[in-house]
Amino acid sequence: MMGLLVRDVAGLPAEVNRSVLGTLGFSVADVAAFAFFTAAWLLYHYAVERSAAGPGSLNRVMNLQRYAWMRALLTRDNRIVDSNINASLQNGTAFFASTALLAIGGSVTLLRSADEVVTLFAQLPFGLATTRLAWDAKVLGLTVIFVYAFFKFAWSYRLFNYAAILIGAVPERGVGPPEEAEAAAWRAASMNTVAGRHFNRGQRAFFFALAYLGWFISAYVLIATTAFVLYVMWHRQFASDALASLSRGPWPESR
Repeated sequence: MMGLLVRDVAGLPAEVNRSVLGTLGFSVADVAAFAFFTAAWLLYHYAVERSAAGPGSLNRVMNLQRYAWMRALLTRDNRIVDSNINASLQNGTAFFASTALLAIGGSVTLLRSADEVVTLFAQLPFGLATTRLAWDAKVLGLTVIFVYAFFKFAWSYRLFNYAAILIGAVPERGVGPPEEAEAAAWRAASMNTVAGRHFNRGQRAFFFALAYLGWFISAYVLIATTAFVLYVMWHRQFASDALASLSRGPWPESR
């Protein structure tokens, strides 16, 4: 069955494809593990943001709370608390963007000591011998993930900046038609939601980067770490106590 993964990749027989993979330092298990990793990321993205299951996710429920926040903003003349909330979201995004830059630098540094690290990983209990070419390819893949995360966090930071401007543009009560104030609050909520969506995608890249590290040990470890990270993220989005707390009823009676 594993042989089907490399059969007829470019109209070539499986034996030729195995020879090409061997020259590059990869095995059929590596191809299968990377395919599983990619599919897990894409399917999770679809489940959270695109599918019918999405509205039940923690992210989608919190997006509704962003709109509720902006509706509450309309009832306040003093918007300092709203500005502080948006600033805290923006500061958190800046922290993750800086962390992504450090991670990119660390990934590039791995390329400088490839020979020593390849020997070290091959000596691990579940480690498999690999080539310098395969190691460099894996490190470049990890770097791409962190670059993707940085772009998401940096764009999210910018969008939270726009959201702050839109919050400031919401008219005070009694100033102008109510429809204009409603529309301005809706725009601020929408911008804040988009910023949060990009932040979530950057954080998702961090989680899958942790799973990707398993590939440096072996393809089988990559499959295991991907499955573990996927389960943890799914549980937090669809079955966590955080999600349950958003569906609770009125205040409990004091005892």
